[in-house]
Amino acid sequence: MSMSNLVRTVTKNRVMTVLAFLLVFPFLAPYEALATDVLIYGLYALGLNLVFGYMGVLSFGHAAFFGVGAYGTGIAMVHFGVHWVPSIFIGILMAGLTAMIMGAMAIRTKGIYFAMVTLALAQCVYYIVYHMGELSGGEDGLTGVSVKTVDLGFTTLNIIREPLSKYYLVLAFVMVAIFIFSRIINSPFGSVLEAIRENENRAQACGYDVKLTKWVAFSISGLFCGLAGALSAIHLSVVPIESLHYHQSGLAVMMALLGGMGTFFGPFIGAMAFLMLEDIITTMTSHWQLFLGAIFMIFVLFFPRGIWGSILHWISRR
Repeated sequence: MSMSNLVRTVTKNRVMTVLAFLLVFPFLAPYEALATDVLIYGLYALGLNLVFGYMGVLSFGHAAFFGVGAYGTGIAMVHFGVHWVPSIFIGILMAGLTAMIMGAMAIRTKGIYFAMVTLALAQCVYYIVYHMGELSGGEDGLTGVSVKTVDLGFTTLNIIREPLSKYYLVLAFVMVAIFIFSRIINSPFGSVLEAIRENENRAQACGYDVKLTKWVAFSISGLFCGLAGALSAIHLSVVPIESLHYHQSGLAVMMALLGGMGTFFGPFIGAMAFLMLEDIITTMTSHWQLFLGAIFMIFVLFFPRGIWGSILHWISRR
């Protein structure tokens, strides 16, 4: 079976495959809170993967969308008393608006300059939020983003005391996002993204508006990352200022590379590998970043397709 045929076969069933895995994942993970983190950061890396993996454009500014989504949700709940459900959509819209503004400036550049511009713009967002002390909490972050119970009509979930309930609540949002992402990738727009990744000049010569496509993809990517940030605020009940830091952008890049950029399931595999390794190594040594960095370098050097990408490649050769 060729790689293209394998990918096409997996594509037809990928949403159901991902759903089946994520439904049982909390019973495989060391504890439910870690499983929820994997969901959130997998979605975050999936958002980056739209521009990094499918369009071939590296961004170091996606922490801005994750953080704005978290702060938008948290501020709406804490300072304005908005219900948590519309607060999540407020966070998503604010992240999308931020992505539209940043994307409009960043698409004027290419390559490493694009990565540096997105990094600089994200740091501008970081300092703006940092100095909005009355709303954001400044360096202490935003606290009090609490959702204790969820009324489903036929039952009430206490997500503070029932981590498993919180996991499946987050999973409900993530699965909707995964379905939408799948539709985008399978659409003609998704084909244009891949054409830009393969040869931007040729795509432009074929009549596609490359700059407009990049801007739209960047904006959509911000929406997915904003949802991840909003869910993180609900999960943690706080929004730390570090959620906007460039370190957060690096996490998304690492997870996408570990899992396999340009693959549908890769970001979740990358998030799972990174977070579980972090959880294990931190119990052994305070120098966990050194060991985790070494493991990451090994994967980059010897498994450039990432974990999931390497598995798909190995299956295609059999």
